[in-house]
Amino acid sequence: RTAIAACLLAAACLTGCDGGGKPAAVDGDPQRGRLALTQYACRACHEIPGVTGSDVQVGPSLAGLAKKRIIARSLPNTPANLAHWIRDPRAVDPATAMPVLGVTEADARDMVAYLMTLD
Repeated sequence: RTAIAACLLAAACLTGCDGGGKPAAVDGDPQRGRLALTQYACRACHEIPGVTGSDVQVGPSLAGLAKKRIIARSLPNTPANLAHWIRDPRAVDPATAMPVLGVTEADARDMVAYLMTLD
């Protein structure tokens, strides 16, 4: 019994640690988020599937962002952390090259909603 319980516990822990689970619920609108990503010119630095813009890639690709466990080199990938990073990247990492663009809270929620569809 102990061995079976240990195996079940290990399986549960490993399943929760793989980063492949469904992202947390997001309260923004993905369509408005896609538009906001264009309006804030995020594509000037990032590859973002479904968003048109420059082909320059200074920052990381955002393809598959929903499956990433960590964002901004140190934050767990949650909708709240991603919105915080988008709104004030220098508060998270003062040395980041990502500019503070004046993204509103509502736009950040919508952008997160779109980005969390990129799996």
